[in-house]
Amino acid sequence: MIITEILARNARMYGNETALVEREPEKRLRREITWTGFKEESDTLACALARTGVTKGDKVIQLMTNCIEWLPVYFGILSAGAVAVPLNFRFTGEDIALCCEISEAKVFIFGPEFIERIESIKQDLDRTVSTYVFYGPDAECPDFAVHASRFVCEAPAKAPDVEIFLRDPAGIYFTSGTTGTPKATLLNHRNLEFACYLENRHHNQTHKDNFLCIPPLYHTGAKMHWFGNFIVGARAVILKGVTSEWILEAVSEENVTIVWLLVPWALDILFALESGEVRLKDYQLDQWRLMHIGAQPVPPSLVKEWLSVFPHHQYDTNYGLTESTGPGCVHLGLDNIHKVGAIGKPGFDWEFKIVDAERKPLPAGSPGELMMRGPGVMQEYYKNPRATKDTLIDGWLATGDVARVDEDGFIWLVDRKKDVIITGGENIYPVEIEDFLQAHPDVADAAVIGVPSLRLGELPAAVIKIKPGRELTKEQLTEYCQALPRYKRPRRFFFGDVPRNPTGKIEKPKLRKQYAGIDNSFRV
Repeated sequence: MIITEILARNARMYGNETALVEREPEKRLRREITWTGFKEESDTLACALARTGVTKGDKVIQLMTNCIEWLPVYFGILSAGAVAVPLNFRFTGEDIALCCEISEAKVFIFGPEFIERIESIKQDLDRTVSTYVFYGPDAECPDFAVHASRFVCEAPAKAPDVEIFLRDPAGIYFTSGTTGTPKATLLNHRNLEFACYLENRHHNQTHKDNFLCIPPLYHTGAKMHWFGNFIVGARAVILKGVTSEWILEAVSEENVTIVWLLVPWALDILFALESGEVRLKDYQLDQWRLMHIGAQPVPPSLVKEWLSVFPHHQYDTNYGLTESTGPGCVHLGLDNIHKVGAIGKPGFDWEFKIVDAERKPLPAGSPGELMMRGPGVMQEYYKNPRATKDTLIDGWLATGDVARVDEDGFIWLVDRKKDVIITGGENIYPVEIEDFLQAHPDVADAAVIGVPSLRLGELPAAVIKIKPGRELTKEQLTEYCQALPRYKRPRRFFFGDVPRNPTGKIEKPKLRKQYAGIDNSFRV
């Protein structure tokens, strides 16, 4: 079923029920929309797009921060038969122009945060973009754009008559680019439909569940986790702004049952509870049944501490890529808490293999590249046949991640191929060391990179973020790391922030440039 048809069904079955809630604690604002309102907003935009000349297969860029309009806009683009191109809100003007050029976007929908960036590159965007649609305060609408309220004025709240098939292109998602220039991942409607069933199969959402959405919706992770609620017409809460207090308030006041967190946010909540900054007794949290984490390796020490604070929680780890239509091609599973540290087993209708450099299968226990096959595999890298050929091999998706499988069939993520540190001929996988360092009681976050060595090629170095109010020295860390094999011990320590992208992944190129003098931010 096309996901726009799922929306239509939800409107028929649950029309007057709340579909989405937006909370903006900093401004003390709360808005909500029903399933009927959701569908009407989407249909109206779809008709307005058709009226302005958008036809099936045209590309429409969506550059907005999380808000209650985000999902209706996304579904409106799809209902028009167009291809949605959601962009990372951290992209620079240069990045945005490149994405627009690759996608040949015809319409550009944006929010007020991006006016200056768009103005700086508008001459480049105008090569393909014919219409700019602004979602924000009417007084802030720039001269080159039409305000959304005027754009949809007099457009009927009825989806245009466009025949859409499961194999039709649906979205172009640009990868997060932590290891290189973002690539345009083309997903079709079958990919999106499957993501709904996959997420619901893994986390058992019912119509009574309520999902707290915090990560950015432009990314496949947050949206595809919401899909598990969407397919059963369950509500969701969009939280604008992230603090431990705001998360717990939203869970308590909105009766939230499911929260997907990134590692830094989970750590922040634990730190806030430990310091007394927030107190569990101040919130109603009994209904909160599931906390799951994805988008980056999860330190086992974090999960152990979390479950000591929230012993009634179900827990899951989710692994996925933009190229696999987001999370779930591998997941730990709600009943496998004894295997915390592993990313888990193949998700529903997925299969895997671990291969060597020649793509030959490796035996259990041997680290190699993880390859996945299933209905979520992307259609292609748009306009990039060389990258597509390197990544899609006989229906298998080469993930670029190094993993191993244990005797019980659980997959353990070792590291990104491009992040492996080679010291004197030995492969060092930073994730293993990062997990070890993050178990230190005074460490808030840690990242491990390679720094140049004339004799050994590279040496491991650690960037350490210390917990608030704690003290930690290089000598203490050196002593702590004596428990590691000698060749894995960091030879240098740096104290500072660990930069992460909006989905929580460590931005290793930034760290290499800052601490190792290596400018490989565009390494592909």
